[in-house]
Amino acid sequence: MSVNVFSGVRYSTVDEYIAQFPDDVRIILEKLRRTIREAAPDASEKISWKMPTYWQGENLIHFAAAKSHIGIYPGENGVAAFADRLSDYKTAKGTIQLPFSKPIPYDLVAEITRFRVKEALSRAR
Repeated sequence: MSVNVFSGVRYSTVDEYIAQFPDDVRIILEKLRRTIREAAPDASEKISWKMPTYWQGENLIHFAAAKSHIGIYPGENGVAAFADRLSDYKTAKGTIQLPFSKPIPYDLVAEITRFRVKEALSRAR
C-alpha cells in the first residue's frame, strides 16, 4: 500500500483530513480514530500541526498518514513507556511509525492513548 500525501491541502476537521486519502487508507484512519476516541472518550478532537489531534488539557496523541506508514505521535513518554512492545516498529522521540506492510496494532494504540490520558490527568491535578 502506498499513499500520495497531499501537501498544501487545507482542512479544518478530522473528517476532511481522512477524506483526502484512498479508501484503503481511510479505513485504517477511521479505525484508528475510533480506537483513540474509545480510549480517550473525554478528549476533544481537532486538527493541530496539520494532523488529527486529541486534546484533554494537553495534546494526548496525534496521527497522520504518510507514504508507507501511519505516524502516531503520543509524545516522548508515550513512546518510552511502551518501548519494549514497540521494538518491531521504527520509533523516535515521541514518534511511532506503523508501516502499511504490517497489521496496525490498534490494541496497543488504545493502551498508549489510555496511558497518555492518565498522564495528562495527573499533571492537571
